[in-house]
Amino acid sequence: MSGTALEWFKSSYSGSEGGACIEVATEPNAIHIRDSKSTDPAAPHVTVAPAAWAAFLAAR
Repeated sequence: MSGTALEWFKSSYSGSEGGACIEVATEPNAIHIRDSKSTDPAAPHVTVAPAAWAAFLAAR
């Protein structure tokens, strides 16, 4: 991760029902994923390579 704060946004793949959404923050070499209910910037999140994220979305 870079020295700057991540810019999180709600994934367009999250539904509008609420409660089961994810947020994503992108960097050139990493995709960060977290539960959208987390407002703590230090909360745990998953980090994957862009190719892994693309494969996940393609399998959706």
